[in-house]
Amino acid sequence: MLRSVINFRNKIFGLIALLVGFGLTACSNGDGTGTMRVSLTDAPADYAEVNIEIHQVLVKENDDDDDDLDETENMDEEELEDAGWKVVFNDTITVNLLDYQNGATLDLGEVELETGRYNQVRLVLGDENNVVLNNGNTFQLDTPSGQTSGYKLLVQADIEEDQVYDLVIDFDASRSIVVTGNGSYKLKPVLKTANLTASGSISGTILPLEANPYVYAIAGTDTSGTQADENGDFRIIGLDDGTYKIEIKSTNEAYRDSTITNIELEDGEDVELEEDITLEANS
Repeated sequence: MLRSVINFRNKIFGLIALLVGFGLTACSNGDGTGTMRVSLTDAPADYAEVNIEIHQVLVKENDDDDDDLDETENMDEEELEDAGWKVVFNDTITVNLLDYQNGATLDLGEVELETGRYNQVRLVLGDENNVVLNNGNTFQLDTPSGQTSGYKLLVQADIEEDQVYDLVIDFDASRSIVVTGNGSYKLKPVLKTANLTASGSISGTILPLEANPYVYAIAGTDTSGTQADENGDFRIIGLDDGTYKIEIKSTNEAYRDSTITNIELEDGEDVELEEDITLEANS
């Protein structure tokens, strides 16, 4: 009888130890942290400058609350944390988007996050936004809505322990500026995101330099672009795996547009076109 009691007691203690060990393991898995780094880049636009005032970049886990109307701009960092937001950037800077093309990015900051999936990034802009035309004229960019609550970017950012999730916000300056019938300019941001850690790029060189072309990488309905620099070089970043065509649009009427097809991008690789692309002259 005594032996049975001892065996039963040992089994109970063993079960308790197993459950405690499992609980500790589960807790340690939930306590891990990773990092989200956020940067900004731009697609090409036919302006001299596009100056945007940035106030906040925030990130939040997905939840069932409709927080589209949260006004975060006047919250301090403690209030933001209490509302479930993690702060990447909370200051004021003015950025010329056109300085960040051709693979160049502006680092907006980073934040340490608990492991898990984060589904929302919010970009909050200020009111001091303007566009400078190629003739030197400057126009204020009216923003009808979005300054206070910000622009909600839906992402699927899986933060893993001790890893960096490198999120880039692609601010398409050309498509974001709307010219109205009365000659004023409105800002309606067109934004998309990519995980630079997992995405790839396509780069190459286009000649002659006088063509000064825009370059677009197209896969299905997804289009990303840039403008070749003074050396004819281009690089388009943040591309998902797929089959791309490259459309080249010369800004110099003396040269023809061109298209290159069937460029395969796999496993987030960086594809560099081996041969220079030479645009034909118009006859």
